[in-house]
Amino acid sequence: MSEHRLDDRQPHAFWDNALPPRLSIVAGDSVVFETLEGTGQITPDSPDEALAELRAELIHPLTGPVWIDGAMPGDTLEVEVVALRHKGWGWNGVIPGFGLLGDEFDGPYLHHYSLEADECLFADDIRIPYEPFCGVMGVAPSEEGRFDTAPPRRNGGNVDIRHLTAGARVRLPVLVEGALFSCGDCHAAQGDGEVNGTGIESPMEVTLRFQLHSGLETPELRFTTPAPLARADRDTWFATTAHGSDLFANAQQAIRHMLDHLIAEHGLTREQAFCLCGAAVDLRISEIVNEPNSIVSAYLPLSIFR
Repeated sequence: MSEHRLDDRQPHAFWDNALPPRLSIVAGDSVVFETLEGTGQITPDSPDEALAELRAELIHPLTGPVWIDGAMPGDTLEVEVVALRHKGWGWNGVIPGFGLLGDEFDGPYLHHYSLEADECLFADDIRIPYEPFCGVMGVAPSEEGRFDTAPPRRNGGNVDIRHLTAGARVRLPVLVEGALFSCGDCHAAQGDGEVNGTGIESPMEVTLRFQLHSGLETPELRFTTPAPLARADRDTWFATTAHGSDLFANAQQAIRHMLDHLIAEHGLTREQAFCLCGAAVDLRISEIVNEPNSIVSAYLPLSIFR
């Protein structure tokens, strides 16, 4: 078993099974991926206006692809998340027209975070646990051509599953020879739902170990992850709810109620509150079986407030 390294100097912001691999490994090897922040365009010095000038074709700069020797369609690629190391900084923001309530904000707002050890500093008195993961992790699709990275697909991709932290094991279907694995869009933390369209977007060093299960077919991404599901489980949660016949509309309303709470109880602006929701608030489907209405809940960990 060997350890390899890939730098972030040749990112690709698309899926294409014709893209040549940058590295070839065998099952059992590990790879240290250097990854850019999720747009490849924001720096610690960027102003709010930078979010209004993002070039869509550069978003999700991925590191890879990696060829896994012997991987064939019908096999399963297992990816063990060994470690994710931050580089001291991250951001999230309000991008008008994007996110669960994007149409309700007139201008861009960029919130910078200092990452210190195991905390993400939203403010001196608001500290979110550092729980990093790759927002994008996937293999090359079976279909020929170039595909954007925005939606998740059978190949994995932009899944934004916040529980793919260190210790998780991800299983992906191999769709082309060699699998051609890539990753990126790392988040230092994120609430379930990524409601404002951004986690805490951060450049990182990601160590992954690869195993191959020949002849074991996986329909689409599956994973195991260690407990507890969140470090914030050590304390109390506050939740808002919304009911109605449309799950998406319920999710929007639950977040509106949470914004109102954060503004009234914690003195945040609406833009700051929306960013905090994206970074720390978990959306949950609490009930979906009693027609005509369902319930969506938004959970806020109170341990983040000091």
